[in-house]
Amino acid sequence: MQKRTKIIATVGPATASSEMLEKLNKSGVNIIRFNFSHADYITANIIANRIHDLNATGNTSLSLLLDTKWPELRTGDLTEKKSYKKWDIFQIFSSPSVSGNDLSCDYPYLSEDVEIGKIIEIDSGLFHVKVLSKWDGFVEVEAMNDAIIGSRRHVNLPGVKIRLPGIMDKDKEDILFGILNGFHFIAASFIRTADNVREIRDFLDINGGKNIRIISKIENAEGIENLEEIIEISDGIMVARGDLGIEVPIEKVPKYQKRIIDLCRQSGKFVIVATHMLESMIEHPFPTRAEVSDIFRAVLQWADATMLSGETTTGKYPLESVDMMRSVILEAEEELEHKHHEYSNTNLTTRDIEKKYLIRWALQIAEELEIEWILLFTKSGRLARLAAAYRPNIYIHTFSAETSTIGYMQMLYGIVPHHLTTWGDHTTNIENALKKLLKEGIVTRESRVIAITDLIKNNLEVPAMEIITVGDFI
Repeated sequence: MQKRTKIIATVGPATASSEMLEKLNKSGVNIIRFNFSHADYITANIIANRIHDLNATGNTSLSLLLDTKWPELRTGDLTEKKSYKKWDIFQIFSSPSVSGNDLSCDYPYLSEDVEIGKIIEIDSGLFHVKVLSKWDGFVEVEAMNDAIIGSRRHVNLPGVKIRLPGIMDKDKEDILFGILNGFHFIAASFIRTADNVREIRDFLDINGGKNIRIISKIENAEGIENLEEIIEISDGIMVARGDLGIEVPIEKVPKYQKRIIDLCRQSGKFVIVATHMLESMIEHPFPTRAEVSDIFRAVLQWADATMLSGETTTGKYPLESVDMMRSVILEAEEELEHKHHEYSNTNLTTRDIEKKYLIRWALQIAEELEIEWILLFTKSGRLARLAAAYRPNIYIHTFSAETSTIGYMQMLYGIVPHHLTTWGDHTTNIENALKKLLKEGIVTRESRVIAITDLIKNNLEVPAMEIITVGDFI
């Protein structure tokens, strides 16, 4: 049985080989994520080429996602680890100290931007400190729990509007790598405003990356505050619950997750739920009940995709993690009620809107006539996005001659993309698509399908829908 919700797996030492990449795809992975907080260009280039080669030979159908680092705020280098006890009072400097063993943070505006009485989170939230006073070049803080802190630990400043650009020099280098190596998505870390997204879009467009889609990662309170404008200008959104759960009160994360998914559905944008989905399977062969429920809930909320991180990079059970996620997704999808709710026409052209409603009627007709497959033909993938936003209960097979479009459609809910090596008129495309599906055993000559494509009249594209019995057409 084929799932409709997509799976993203982060590549790492446990999954970098061609054999493992092929196994991941067969187990249900649709997109491979490269985490550029840790990746190096040589290794990433080798793995990206492996995926392209596997895709070209038909052994896999995988998209490539590059996750940017952004300016992760970190503590400085220490000569040795520091131990702190609850209620200890000490200083955090905004530049490395002379002694080399005082705690520092690489955010230059630390003492200006944090407020007295607020909490600073260190080491991904494991060490909480309260700001007692602010001075030129350092803040005085009080430890709220015991901790041992080493060099280069994550620092989060909840509630602080970070005064840094939306795209750093390191991110620009990484994005250029993504353009040169055929990546389909850029997951942009710590997006705070729509201007951050525009900055990345402009950089992509002037450097040959117009076909790359931007996924805005929502990871702090400022991103939540500007959520609607960020969604409007982004191609998709990632609910990045790791840093989000540190930057905002952790009990609010489920509420924000639901809000983000709901807004993305209303806007017709794809949405990913990420972080700690099967964290226990990094070390253990079975997940916790809470993790299974977490995935189940994300599917019921209509996420387009769920994501694995450490589970498939350094975890002991990468394939088992994918199998488990796929099993839970399939179980959850049986509980879904597909009502094909309407969504916004914002940023859609008149022709897009015509196609959107054609798809809606196709879904209704397919249900009434018990037709199992809808075929869409698209150059850019826009038609597939319009269909996926309805959260279809009919399997939608999409066809394109553009490999970048195939890569994009791998992310979309309920969409099964296929590559047509040649692109002709609508009759030729339908014939080639049906022959491909027949050869792959997806349809039989007795099957009925609905095809949505464009007719060309007087050099204009006219959207059209046909109900076809396969054997009558080829």
